Amino acid sequence: MKITILTLFPEMFNGMLTNSIIKRAISKGVVEIKVVNIRDYTKDKYNRVDTPPIGGGAGLVMKCQPIVDAIRANSNESTHKIFTSPRGRTYNQKIAHEYALKEDLLILCGHYEGVDERVNDYVDELISIGDYILTGGEIVAMAISDSVIRLLDGAITHESTIEESFENNLLEYPQYTEPYDFEGKKIPEVLYSGNHEAIRKYHQRESLILTRKCRKDLFDKYQLTKEDIKLLNEYDSGDVEPKWLRLAIEKGKKFMKE
Repeated sequence: MKITILTLFPEMFNGMLTNSIIKRAISKGVVEIKVVNIRDYTKDKYNRVDTPPIGGGAGLVMKCQPIVDAIRANSNESTHKIFTSPRGRTYNQKIAHEYALKEDLLILCGHYEGVDERVNDYVDELISIGDYILTGGEIVAMAISDSVIRLLDGAITHESTIEESFENNLLEYPQYTEPYDFEGKKIPEVLYSGNHEAIRKYHQRESLILTRKCRKDLFDKYQLTKEDIKLLNEYDSGDVEPKWLRLAIEKGKKFMKE
């Protein structure tokens, strides 16, 4: 996959490209990332890429010409072109999966007070990551790139993406590390049981409970299975340790004593 980012501040991407999963994905050839400086395409004799808006108004607006020329020089018919804008559809994991299927993605980062309205005609869609104001689209481009790259084959292990938050409209279940007891806060004994089926059911139950409590909007979109309904009914009835869980907990306690 190729991702091209058009920006006025390419240096902002140095850290993203040289660390962690993205760095490894690039080195393995999973993804190619090209950061393009829009300033390189301006024809303004003073090398400007922005100007006060026609008709007056606050701040500076990015000009059409350098942006459009940068888009044309770095895309083709197969390129899916995105512009980071508050008007766009709100980005989520479903869209990340859509983009991960693309072979060629271009992300245009807005900046300053805005971008010439006519630029919208040269992209395929507008994307927002939420109802708040950022200095520019660079952070948005980083978020999109990161979320897409981790879905590409070879970027990370397949198992690492299966149970992550938002993959199925559920938040991920709680995770723990040693020590077992930290300042009186203990790891659930079922996780020491070695009973993989009980642990799976426990994880699923905790995901359901956590999503319902913290993200009702996601929970309402989720299609409950028969097992999900049973797990929630047990919990809601006060049976927080049904037989399948109680047996696993006892096994976990025994293992810890040994």
